[in-house]
Amino acid sequence: MGSTVPRSASVLLLLLLLLRAEQPRGAELTFELPDNAKQCFHEEVEQGVKFSLDYQVITGGHYDVDCYVEDPQGNTIYRETKKQYDSFTYRAEVKGVYQFCFSNEFSTFSHKTVYFDFQVGDEPPILPDMGNRVTALTQGFRVFCL
Repeated sequence: MGSTVPRSASVLLLLLLLLRAEQPRGAELTFELPDNAKQCFHEEVEQGVKFSLDYQVITGGHYDVDCYVEDPQGNTIYRETKKQYDSFTYRAEVKGVYQFCFSNEFSTFSHKTVYFDFQVGDEPPILPDMGNRVTALTQGFRVFCL
């Protein structure tokens, strides 16, 4: 007896999985952060891989939170206090689990709603060979700078 899945479907599934493996991965989340609370998230990152964190407080109080990112050794690589929104990009120096936390511990009565987008990996360029092309815009810029 053979498999009930046609061979072409298996090949297509394998191809889709391989294509997906080349793309950056990440997570988007909107969550409630109670007053006097802290919420942390964790992500495994390989050495030399870029990751980015974008966040924004969308409701609550003065629309501000504290945020920090720690490397796998516990070193703080990013820290901001009472920010409404921010972006942070970093290339991992060591492999391991990176932690990013949002804190509303300074607030005693106002809970917040926080949105974040955490991406791991380099985004592929929109046009693959764009760095080697001369366009009207880049040509004009080169003439202007000369």
